[in-house]
Amino acid sequence: MVMLPLTRKLALLAAILLPMTTPHTVSAALPVEVNGQALPSLATMLEKVTPAVVNIATEGRQPVSDSLMTDPFFKRFFGDTPPGERQITGTGSGVVIHAQRGHILTNSHVIENADAIHVTLKDGRKYLAKVVGIDPRADLAVLQIPAEQLTAMRFGDSDRLRVGDFVVAIGNPYSIGQTVTSGIISALHRNPGISEYENFIQTDAPINLGNSGGPLVNLSGELIGINTAILGDQGGGNLGIGFAVPINTASGVITQIVQYGKVERGQLGVEVQDLDPAMARDFGMKSNEGAVISQIMANSPAEKADIQVGDVIVRLNGKNVNNAVDVKNMIGDLRTGTDVHMTTLRAGRSRNVTVTISSPDSNKPVAVQAKGNKQNNTNQPYWEKSIR
Repeated sequence: MVMLPLTRKLALLAAILLPMTTPHTVSAALPVEVNGQALPSLATMLEKVTPAVVNIATEGRQPVSDSLMTDPFFKRFFGDTPPGERQITGTGSGVVIHAQRGHILTNSHVIENADAIHVTLKDGRKYLAKVVGIDPRADLAVLQIPAEQLTAMRFGDSDRLRVGDFVVAIGNPYSIGQTVTSGIISALHRNPGISEYENFIQTDAPINLGNSGGPLVNLSGELIGINTAILGDQGGGNLGIGFAVPINTASGVITQIVQYGKVERGQLGVEVQDLDPAMARDFGMKSNEGAVISQIMANSPAEKADIQVGDVIVRLNGKNVNNAVDVKNMIGDLRTGTDVHMTTLRAGRSRNVTVTISSPDSNKPVAVQAKGNKQNNTNQPYWEKSIR
């Protein structure tokens, strides 16, 4: 038997294995094109928009009960904090909306109880932010940082969204750093009962703790929503059901905060409810068209405009009304002193009315409340707002 030198053995082994391994390695690589067409990628779009996304870290204090303050277990973890409160920290996300002014849009619950708000840009720059204004009823807030050379994200039109459109969520989940996830719009006009003014975009793009305040973006790189909440399990895990405030809703809030430092909503002076099937048949309408007025407030703009219980609101400022939530959201977007143009139905006849929104007051309701179909739901889902 002829003994080969070690170097020759290795060369022979390489010659035998190379034809076997090379095709396998090539076939395992991802192709760059299929049938001559380059594979689609979001990388170019994301390179343009991700510099507009910021990480937010907060420091603050939260009231606690006296019994906790004297508990040795509490003192072990929180030390001798001032009586009646404990130190808290939080994380979230935000998006630059005015580059020249340094304005950042986020959720109000991201900065709730915060004494200090730290903003970190994608390029690593860090700033202490001040609060321009908040709107807890819509869960939105505008911050400002003294930064230059910022990148702002362009607004899209959330009214043109369709179920099935592809979207991207960007944020800082679990404080691990800027992260991008993708999915589709699962539903529109969701009202899950987690804030006062709701018209949420529902998406299955994974949204987790820390994504709150971050942008929901379309494939053109336009801001279409602000990620606000998830429906999760008791551990806060993602179930593919996330909610975002539409940017068209947020834009009105932004305008009021930037111009006036706060949001001042007016009132029409009515209570409305959805049309149930029986009402819809009586009015000769579909059950998802319009909202019926069930109550009128004394001395309100509605009473002065001769709006009556039983009138059905079908249009507000040129937009169709599908249900009672539409009326609440549309009126809620309007500032005191704004005119609203309404189309109502009374006894089958259309009526156009212009009403000037007034400031909220303590007017007492008059007229008899119409029958409703509101139900008390005791089995509320576990809602996890994405900050704590």
